[in-house]
Amino acid sequence: MSQPPYDPYGYGSQDPYAQQQYPPAQVQHHYYGGGTPPVAVRTNGMATASMILGIIGIFTCGFGSILAVIFGHVAQGQIRRTGEGGSGMAAAGLIMGYIMLALGLLYWIVVVGIYGAALWSLNESNPNTY
Repeated sequence: MSQPPYDPYGYGSQDPYAQQQYPPAQVQHHYYGGGTPPVAVRTNGMATASMILGIIGIFTCGFGSILAVIFGHVAQGQIRRTGEGGSGMAAAGLIMGYIMLALGLLYWIVVVGIYGAALWSLNESNPNTY
């Protein structure tokens, strides 16, 4: 029995530099009934604005968070009424807005408390004024 000749490229009898032939791709249409293509759902603009203002509120110490909450609630109402997309963005804007409002409120309570305590201690330490 004789063996086939040695092939240094390991490809058998094919030319290693030849282009491979592939069968043509099948065309697939994903139409659902009636031959009309599916319609993309529009995203609510207020939901987008709510999410963007919620993100901006994180970087601006809460400024914009009030608008994020307002736009988020308006967007959720519009989405329920019209069936538009974007409920997740509205919820994200609401969550970020409420968190930043709570943190901002806590910040101002602490700041006003520290300055109030400092002013009170200044008045108590010098009773001869007025």
